[in-house]
Amino acid sequence: MTVGALHSWKQRILKHQQSAASEQPKQGTLFELAPNPCDPNNIDPFALELHSLSFCEKPDWGDSHCLYFVIDNQLPLLLYVGETERTPKQRWMSHDCHRYIENYIELHRRYSLDVAVAIAFWYGAPSNRKQRLQLELELIYKWKSPFNKECWQQWGQPFGK
Repeated sequence: MTVGALHSWKQRILKHQQSAASEQPKQGTLFELAPNPCDPNNIDPFALELHSLSFCEKPDWGDSHCLYFVIDNQLPLLLYVGETERTPKQRWMSHDCHRYIENYIELHRRYSLDVAVAIAFWYGAPSNRKQRLQLELELIYKWKSPFNKECWQQWGQPFGK
């Protein structure tokens, strides 16, 4: 991938994600008691605490039910949405996304471009796996995260497979 193609690829994704971020949540009814925390419109991956990808070198921490987001904080771009019923460390250590991230970072380094890949965790995910997978899928379709296989047709697979 040329530097121009990389820049164009990232700008197309950024444009979509900025549009998705600006979408207003649906207005609730008068009788709703509280907003649904598992509504994909109420989850902002960019507002979560970011961790270095080396988090997995530390002792296990965090709940075993969560959603996680791989973000290039340089723009920012949401690169991947995932879910797990294992601790984040256990899930990350056995994940194909590692290779995509490594290739993404390597290409930026080859062209001396700034890159700031980090990971964020959201621990409000349902413990029910079917519900958690549904929420993950809704977030993938909302943000169109390029490293998720559901979005490869739209963005291509320049960093893996």
